[in-house]
Amino acid sequence: MKKGVSFLVTVALMALASSLASASDPSPLQDTCVAIAEPENAVFVNGKFCKNPNLTKAEDFFYSGLDKPGNVSNPVGSAVTQVNVAQIAGLNTLGISAVRIDYAPYGQNPPHTHPRATEILTVLEGTLLVGFVTSNPENRLFTKVLNKGDVFVFPIGLIHFQFNSGHTNAVAIAGLSSQNPGVITIANAVFGSDPAIDPDFLARAFQLDKNVVKNLQSRFCYNSQEGDGMGPPTWRAGIMAHYWNGGYTIEKVAILLERWLTIEKVAHYWNGGYTIGKVAHY
Repeated sequence: MKKGVSFLVTVALMALASSLASASDPSPLQDTCVAIAEPENAVFVNGKFCKNPNLTKAEDFFYSGLDKPGNVSNPVGSAVTQVNVAQIAGLNTLGISAVRIDYAPYGQNPPHTHPRATEILTVLEGTLLVGFVTSNPENRLFTKVLNKGDVFVFPIGLIHFQFNSGHTNAVAIAGLSSQNPGVITIANAVFGSDPAIDPDFLARAFQLDKNVVKNLQSRFCYNSQEGDGMGPPTWRAGIMAHYWNGGYTIEKVAILLERWLTIEKVAHYWNGGYTIGKVAHY
């Protein structure tokens, strides 16, 4: 009897482990589940409400525009055009998505991870140096120079990157094993978190001088994949509103914006009754 129970427990644990080890989104239990914003008479599956299958149309599975190059005029010299469930609602429950990545000469897609997807990348134009790093404690680096037509795989969750090592623009297309793979750009997440991570903590963690950390935080307290790239007034206004309304002192706000503003300027414009947006422009 004990052996029988032990066997059943073992089988149950193996089944659970197998389900948890799935490398992509859960398999759908129906032919289609087109994502819909309005939940009336809809079913919630894989993080989205499903449209009534009888109302599904071809446009739900269509996207146009991946032939258009992205704007690479930004600090990292690259642009990612996403085609996931947000762009093609019919991808909901299908466990797949795609991106187009454009690179300026010597541009890069900086070190990042996709928490929910493995990525397979194909170079369409140019030459890319790509690589990924395995998890602790080995932290082994795998790199390869890719030319037109070459393919490379980045395993799920691992930090990876691409660098255009050529003198001309480069283009790549990648498939990802999730309808919503997510992306965590390492520098942005660590030095651009909202609210900011204590610089004393980061200084010790990265074995850097605190002033170096503060300088990095001033450069990364915005998302380079969204907005205008070099810390435009829009994000400055947002970060100022967040910290000011949260009861932070003038000094604290100025530290977060010290790349553009002195404490005196923050105090002058804020106390002068300027709007958040107006202050951010200074």
